[in-house]
Amino acid sequence: MGWKTLDDMDISGKRVLVRVDINVPVEDGRVTDATRIERIVPTVKDIVAKGGKALLIAHFGRPKGKVVPEMSLKVTLPALEAALGQDVAFAEDFAALAGIEADVVLLENIRFYPGEEKNDPAFAKEIAALGDIYCNDAFSAAHRAHASTEAIARELPSCAGRLMQAELEALEAALGDPVRPVIAVVGGAKVSTKLDLLENLIEKVDKLVIGGGMANTFLVAQHLPIGKSLAETDMADTAQKIMLKAQDIGCEIILPSDVVVAREFKAGADCETVGAGECPEDAMILDAGTEAVARISQAFEEAKTLIWNGPLGAFEIAPFDTATNAAALKAAELTRAGSLTSVAGGGDTVAALNASGAAADFTYISTAGGAFLEWMEGKVLPGVAALEA
Repeated sequence: MGWKTLDDMDISGKRVLVRVDINVPVEDGRVTDATRIERIVPTVKDIVAKGGKALLIAHFGRPKGKVVPEMSLKVTLPALEAALGQDVAFAEDFAALAGIEADVVLLENIRFYPGEEKNDPAFAKEIAALGDIYCNDAFSAAHRAHASTEAIARELPSCAGRLMQAELEALEAALGDPVRPVIAVVGGAKVSTKLDLLENLIEKVDKLVIGGGMANTFLVAQHLPIGKSLAETDMADTAQKIMLKAQDIGCEIILPSDVVVAREFKAGADCETVGAGECPEDAMILDAGTEAVARISQAFEEAKTLIWNGPLGAFEIAPFDTATNAAALKAAELTRAGSLTSVAGGGDTVAALNASGAAADFTYISTAGGAFLEWMEGKVLPGVAALEA
């Protein structure tokens, strides 16, 4: 852990530039999900409590270096003030900051400036001139080398905010130096989008559960029939190589031994459970079966650390959410009992865990999406590396 936290900084009387991710969904001029805003509250409150002023730097949408009024961060102000329980000033540009004395200030969309996404060192110096300390609390933007996430850290004393700190500590516990045995669950539709992830994980975990549409590609690699199921047949050789490499390393790959099949993908569709090699020609695999869930649950019981990315089936529509829900609730139960450290991330994963009612009991759930995936792939995240420099 080569990065500093807010505890290592002398904040009193200082202006702290806080990079946050409040790129939230908005409909009809109102924020519809304030989760990302709520998660930055501890950092902002901490800075103010220590006598500092928090200047919030954020992006909103993709204006591509131009001023796009519909992408103004002003729309987030009411939700930000509600979450913090205090007034937040708004600065339309850098010059406007001169006349603002508030404890918390939100700066207009940093992506309105062309230098941001170019990671322009001169622009980073301009931002740095606005404050005394840089605090990065946007792990979800840490996989991008932009001026406000990477270059600026070279211009000012820098630290991680509370959300960034929690995220890095959770991921370190799950992948960096985990308590073994470690099990990973990787689901989702495609092997091709998670190839780097699978190749990194088989070297780091003891067991790897593969679910969702990508499991079908592994069944194809074993020459098992999958009917009309979603699969990447052109990736079957790659899946075969991953299985052989895992075998050599000593990582056990767990594929579904039985599957839930249906003739149509719709709510309440007629479905049946068959062996993994018995999918009828006119059916498609849409979930893992009860035997598979029992095997996964047993593997969870034998593990000490769980990393989860991706659902086990087509969870968006019942009853094809059954395996994901059952496995999630098992992980939640073991986490509550203190026998399992559970870390999960990725958009579909978070949605699936929330839907199952298991999310609250997981040790840590990352809202970071791409950054979480790149960390799991073993890649260097520029925003984190800059704090360690």
